[in-house]
Amino acid sequence: MNASRGLLAAALAATVAIPVTACDPGSSAEDGRTLNVLIGANSIYPTEQKQWFADVSAKFQQQAGAKVTFETFASPTDELTKIQTSMLSGQGPDIYALGTTFTPTAYSTGAFVDLTADQWTKIGGRDRFLPATLGISGPDATHEVGIPFTSRPFVMAYNKELLAAAGIDKPASTWDGLRQQARQLTGAGRYGLAVAYGDGFDPWKFIWAMSIQAGNPLVSDGKARLTDPVTVKAYQTYLGWLATDKVVDPAATGWKNAQAIAAFGAGKAAFLPMVSATSKVTLDKSAVAGKYGYAVMPTVPPGATSLPSGGVGATSILSGDNLVIAKYSKNQDLALRLVNMLTTAESQEAYYRTFGELPTNAELANRLVADPALAAIVDSASKAHGTPFHGGWSKVQLALVNVVVQSVPNLAAGKVDDTSLNALLAQGQSEAQAALDKAK
Repeated sequence: MNASRGLLAAALAATVAIPVTACDPGSSAEDGRTLNVLIGANSIYPTEQKQWFADVSAKFQQQAGAKVTFETFASPTDELTKIQTSMLSGQGPDIYALGTTFTPTAYSTGAFVDLTADQWTKIGGRDRFLPATLGISGPDATHEVGIPFTSRPFVMAYNKELLAAAGIDKPASTWDGLRQQARQLTGAGRYGLAVAYGDGFDPWKFIWAMSIQAGNPLVSDGKARLTDPVTVKAYQTYLGWLATDKVVDPAATGWKNAQAIAAFGAGKAAFLPMVSATSKVTLDKSAVAGKYGYAVMPTVPPGATSLPSGGVGATSILSGDNLVIAKYSKNQDLALRLVNMLTTAESQEAYYRTFGELPTNAELANRLVADPALAAIVDSASKAHGTPFHGGWSKVQLALVNVVVQSVPNLAAGKVDDTSLNALLAQGQSEAQAALDKAK
């Protein structure tokens, strides 16, 4: 496996993959073929996911005469092992559902199908999808590997009753202001913020947001910038919420996203930053049903009162999942049929109602924007900003997460050790730059 393929395997360790076992492309659907799908385990809605698996298989068997079986991975490490095995052997998954931030890495390997006009037609055409969701399908409109599956702009949930009781009319638009509000709302068994420090996918997004808002995109002209002072400040702010500000439950060092949502849903936190519409299904059945709202996250970086020169007022990464088809697949036509089924308005509405994942299907999305409960989420989607389209970005992302993982012992001890933090960032900088250099 060449360097870029090796990088892909490492990079895909934090994404959602969907493979489909190969079949003869010349065979008919009636051959009784089985598509084996690898997908990330949904820790928020595990029971619902199992039912969705069954529904998809039954529907695809009815439409195409082929069954679909599902296998899940529970962690980035588990996913990495499965993907590396498939890439090395050249068999296994036909379709991968990659997080949008990993699509550039997938593209850089040359291992996935560069979609032709005919293939786009087989899945309903490019105009089936919201234009914004095609923004990270490839380096340009004529070189695309990613087929938009879900859209996941991030926002912040807040408890309207708790804010009103404290005399706060709306969430702050700056990170410093949010910290002050969180301090004001901490007490009586409640915390200002619910943050999943133990989640393998969320922490880096806070660092990216605060950094780009301060003018540091983390990767510029092929150079990593993890040790930039504004990024150090971002980590100090993010880690400090728990360690020194005491506005996050100490147990959050081990929380995954589902646990942070549960804490907010139980009324134990005033703010729940970095969540998507997926939280809505849970919160509408929780103790805060009817008492919460969504707002865009702060767009002014720590230490500032307004967006600095060169800063980007990004509310979220351009987030979601893309479906990509492996070139080694012997069953690309059948894979396209499954993708076509999963991206119809009917299928995407069922997925949205079950999991809260916003659709990429333009017809359905244009109907949903009228829902006032989604106003902030729609607003965030319009102000989202893409991560660098570089083959090495996914490794940069993993380095950003690792800094948080390695900082947990200090968090548990109630401190942000600057010496330790700088050492971890130096290590992350070295790893990120090596990945960028390999992906050239």
